[in-house]
Amino acid sequence: MFQLGWVETFPANAAIAEGTTVAILVHLLGCWSLNAARIVYVIDQSPPLARFGFAYGTLTDHAERGEERFMVEWREDDSVWYDLLAFSRPDHPLARMASPLSRWLQKRFARDSLAAMADSPGPR
Repeated sequence: MFQLGWVETFPANAAIAEGTTVAILVHLLGCWSLNAARIVYVIDQSPPLARFGFAYGTLTDHAERGEERFMVEWREDDSVWYDLLAFSRPDHPLARMASPLSRWLQKRFARDSLAAMADSPGPR
């Protein structure tokens, strides 16, 4: 959900555990932006409604201030759902000045992340 060509996380194989710190690298218009975040909680529920996910909160080195949750849900009817929930506001002065661009990037990320999850082969 993060390997989108224009967005990556470091380390790529970071543990999905409360307290794990990651950096989100964004490439746009020839510029790079590195944004720090920390996993604030993990969701791990067993069937009949199996859910797995996590949420991270932004740190001071992030262009936005907020939280984002990623969750995959496997329902009894064998359908799989991907849910992304985010709330934020621009924090860095450049992000505040370019607020419409920040919102556009967030929408692009949500769309591209959903497409990446839909193309994922899933568990084997």
